[in-house]
Amino acid sequence: MATIAEKKVGKIVAENFRTAKVFTEFGIDFCCKGAVKLSDACSTRGLDLDQVVEKLEVVMQVADQSPYQEMSLSQLIDYIVSVHHNYVEETIPALKFYVEKIERVHGDRHPELTPIREEFFAAADALTIHMKKEEFVLFPYIKAMEEAQLNNFPLSKPHFGHIENPIAMMEDEHDTEGERFRRIDSLTQGYTPPVDACQTYRVAFSMLQEFEEDLHTHIHLENNVLFPKAMVLYSQLNS
Repeated sequence: MATIAEKKVGKIVAENFRTAKVFTEFGIDFCCKGAVKLSDACSTRGLDLDQVVEKLEVVMQVADQSPYQEMSLSQLIDYIVSVHHNYVEETIPALKFYVEKIERVHGDRHPELTPIREEFFAAADALTIHMKKEEFVLFPYIKAMEEAQLNNFPLSKPHFGHIENPIAMMEDEHDTEGERFRRIDSLTQGYTPPVDACQTYRVAFSMLQEFEEDLHTHIHLENNVLFPKAMVLYSQLNS
């Protein structure tokens, strides 16, 4: 127990993706706050560490089938873009329409719909810019590093200096969006529609919940798998 209790939650999920559902069940953030030790995460949330560890050990008995750790950096980047970036881009227009519509129709009885709409619109705009910075600046350089290592040729210094600079910026932006969705979760009372909610209202809340769950996986793959490996490779190429 001592070993897993001292591990960082992001690393636990990176080693076995099945553990993500346990952290989600207990409300432990394994993506934006993945650098926190399990014992500290449980203490912060007032959770029984033994109970959390017991559930983690059950799911960890099944070998993790996720391919993320075995993927090359280029493969992982392509996966993140094709699955998670595309999901965000494709979902934003419909979700913007729904949250705006339910605020217009139900906002007088449910004033919390206004900050929900404001928070999501801000997240949508920020994530759109954020993903393009990754796709046009950071991700191409990571791919270039991997190619340089495979073909044994020197790589020129990036305009952003050390790779930890854009990674730190991306992680800060991840934290911002993680906090934003925690506020949305609170405003929606865990994405629970009120008793008088129409079908559109229910669909909007379900989509918001799905969007947050996808974002957790998206951020986890970058913060806890891609970025640490990219930092190691950068160090190897510049040693």
